[in-house]
Amino acid sequence: MKILLTIHHELNPNAGAAGVTLQLGREYQQLGHKVQYYSFDNLSSRLSGLHKSLLFPGFLSRHILYLCRQESIDVIDASTGDAWLWAKLLRNFTKQPPILITRSHGLEHTYHFERLEEAKQGNLHLSWKYWLYHGRFRLWEVATSLRCADLALFLNQRDLDYAVKTLGVKPERARLVANGMPEVFLNLPLQPISETKDSKIRIAQIGSYILRKGIHYSQSALNSILNSYPHVELTFLGTGCPESEVYANFDPAFRDRIRVIPNYIHEMLPILLDGHHIKLFAPISEGFGLALIEAMACGLAPITTATPGPLEIVHDGYDAIVTPTRDSQAIEQALKWLIENRSYLEQLRCHAHATAQYYSWTRIARNNLALYEEALSRRQRL
Repeated sequence: MKILLTIHHELNPNAGAAGVTLQLGREYQQLGHKVQYYSFDNLSSRLSGLHKSLLFPGFLSRHILYLCRQESIDVIDASTGDAWLWAKLLRNFTKQPPILITRSHGLEHTYHFERLEEAKQGNLHLSWKYWLYHGRFRLWEVATSLRCADLALFLNQRDLDYAVKTLGVKPERARLVANGMPEVFLNLPLQPISETKDSKIRIAQIGSYILRKGIHYSQSALNSILNSYPHVELTFLGTGCPESEVYANFDPAFRDRIRVIPNYIHEMLPILLDGHHIKLFAPISEGFGLALIEAMACGLAPITTATPGPLEIVHDGYDAIVTPTRDSQAIEQALKWLIENRSYLEQLRCHAHATAQYYSWTRIARNNLALYEEALSRRQRL
């Protein structure tokens, strides 16, 4: 197949949705398919991020029309909001148009509702600029791109159900998919934890240091844990912000027990997580949770909030502790339980490690290709 993958971000292999797009493309190529990409990298660097977001559907539409004139394309796999203009207005003018897959990396409507809740609780101010684009027109773009798709792909059941029941996506055109990990994360040795009571326990938080990742709710729990357990250390990985921004939220007395790594090369994560035991993942909204499965594959026991993405991956009490969303006290209690119960911590680590082995990109890419074939066959029958 000839496949065009699109994403409204720069193609950074160390970033979430962009990294997923690149990894899928590599797997498709290894399986013998021809892959092209279209991203913010194809737009002028002089444009601001907002301008790129506004103009991307237009530039992508022009690119699709060009490709269709030059050679046949079988599949466009576009992230939400990317291809609505071509699908709604220009597809009928395209001779033998390719099928359109619209891929959600986490439904924007879900995050919008969580942002409204944070604003209601006084943790976030939504400016008038938010309502001009992200809070209104952007949601329309996303919904339109999903309705126009030959197949809409979602990372969790709640996003899929909302798209079908509220956005008008046809249920026969909606499917659940997963994300995966490169081979370097799979089948890593699981090092046993020391049974010594005062041996180090290391907690890792992986991902951007932003509201959506629940930092407002994890800070107080972690400060309390560091105060109560002198043998506990904390690592923040991939914060995407200066170290000082993270340190400012913690008691200066804990500075020598906190490490902040703003950016890292993705495939180095297993090395960076060596010697860690607990993965704290407290998002208020999460489409899937790549950092979650990667930490599990590296032998960390997860504590995660009951957001739709993580709930597709783990089961409370078996391979994770699941806490309510926006509950600092529950996070603190879960951390205490694992710190004080080494045997249970070890049990969760073993189960989480086993669960993570399911998420091979090779297997997931094959499943995605089967969905493409399904959509192509449906098109031929019409």
